[in-house]
Amino acid sequence: MAARILIITGDAAESLEVFYPYQRLLEEGYQVDIAAPTKKTLQFVVHDFVPGYDTYTEKPGYTWPADLAFADVDPAQYAALVLPGGRAPEYLRNDPEVQRIVAAFFEADKPLAQICHGPLIPLRTGALAGRRTAAYPALEPDVAAGGADFVDGGAVVDGTVVSARAWPDHPTWMRAFVELLREKAPVE
Repeated sequence: MAARILIITGDAAESLEVFYPYQRLLEEGYQVDIAAPTKKTLQFVVHDFVPGYDTYTEKPGYTWPADLAFADVDPAQYAALVLPGGRAPEYLRNDPEVQRIVAAFFEADKPLAQICHGPLIPLRTGALAGRRTAAYPALEPDVAAGGADFVDGGAVVDGTVVSARAWPDHPTWMRAFVELLREKAPVE
């Protein structure tokens, strides 16, 4: 059986930040499950950078079914975790089930990939204190408040955590994460 990887997400997650790691990890031979607050069809969004706007814009993106609800996740069944960005992490970070899952991955020192607003989740649990992490640049104060060091980079590796700023960093972010997985959780 292929090693399993969990993606934690919800409505208003950034489409590219869910689908790129999902498809890339399937391509590597991993089984990938998407967990959400409930087992339902999720509505993702597209964040884009438009000239003349002070921040990114948001448009409706793809829909996709969640494989399981957070309450049904057994972290011991997964070799690694992916935390996409978008707006979803803003509300998911307060979910006790999400906090339980993320804490289990950090306690077991399993590989974790986070991008954009994804670091808001482990910041909420205190798991990034003392670590280096990338995030969407506007989150630099949140990273500092969580006791972590913000790094403006496309593939920041700190132990078993690989982070990036946003979807333009996908190639370097996933390359670093796949290298870590080949070492820590190889496909059999």
